[in-house]
Amino acid sequence: DEDMIPDEEMVITISHQGYIKRTPLTEYRTQGRGGVGSRGAVTKSDDFTEHLFAATNHDYLLIFTENGKVFWKKVWAIPEGGKATKGRAIQNLINIEPGDKVKAVINVRNLKDEDYINNHYIVMCTANGTIKKTSLEAYSRPRQNGINAITIQEGDHLIDVKLTDGNNHIIIASREGQAVHFHESDVRPMGRTATGVRGIKLEGEGNCAVGMVCVTNEEATLLVVSEKGYGKRSYVSEYRITKRGAKGVKAMNITEKTGKLVAIKGVTDKDDLMIINKSGITIRLAVADLRVMGRATQGVKLIRLNEGDEISSVEKIEKMEEQEEENSSTNNNNNEEA
Repeated sequence: DEDMIPDEEMVITISHQGYIKRTPLTEYRTQGRGGVGSRGAVTKSDDFTEHLFAATNHDYLLIFTENGKVFWKKVWAIPEGGKATKGRAIQNLINIEPGDKVKAVINVRNLKDEDYINNHYIVMCTANGTIKKTSLEAYSRPRQNGINAITIQEGDHLIDVKLTDGNNHIIIASREGQAVHFHESDVRPMGRTATGVRGIKLEGEGNCAVGMVCVTNEEATLLVVSEKGYGKRSYVSEYRITKRGAKGVKAMNITEKTGKLVAIKGVTDKDDLMIINKSGITIRLAVADLRVMGRATQGVKLIRLNEGDEISSVEKIEKMEEQEEENSSTNNNNNEEA
């Protein structure tokens, strides 16, 4: 019975390879920093933490997959393990279909709070640049086998999901280096099974959306990263507001040297980045080390890549204050101008 379970604060971690666990927050406080490798450190083909966030035992997790399904799990129902343990494979906890993959996890305090669920939204973005906004209320009745969160068209897949309050700025970036910025009010709420509407106009063969950012404040900063290790951090206000479905403005000048865009993230000085290369090498960087630049600039080389290697994905990890390192000696030599 849930009432018997203390509503303690937990840290949920989900690894890149799909292992999940919960660890009491107190364990982070007493043990200092969690083992994700020091900043700028390189770990070979090892699994690493992809999603990390605090939640309490009675919270719900909404787990969204690439094929557009959503599953519910109470935090207390996730296996508990110390920081050094691997956790359980997520497909053993939810009925995820073979070949499907977890794309986003959102924690919600109370799905029974009418006021909250009717004034919050789930906003989703697909690789084809489709965006869909649906009231959280539509996802407030947990079902054992999960439900369709969005109808995905043939050949498309979900890339990003965010929880919003209806007042966000939305930025979607494309592989070819464009980013569209519009207000959330441009996207009307739709039913759960809808496909959605066009978020960004994609031009060019093989072009696709690579990520979506939702921020309430235009003073937030956006980080864009390209395949060959270039990155740039700029204020949201540098990206002029256009209509939903527009091509957008140039987020990065895509050249042979930079490679295509692979990620866009909303970042603050409190965040760390995990940069994952195709070769399996993972590098951790502090966002605070990246100065804010104009949107029209080329960006800086974030990491050096071996010949033939490229960045496959970038994940943002919020630093927990307790995880500060004693020596934050980071590789400043990597920030040479492009």
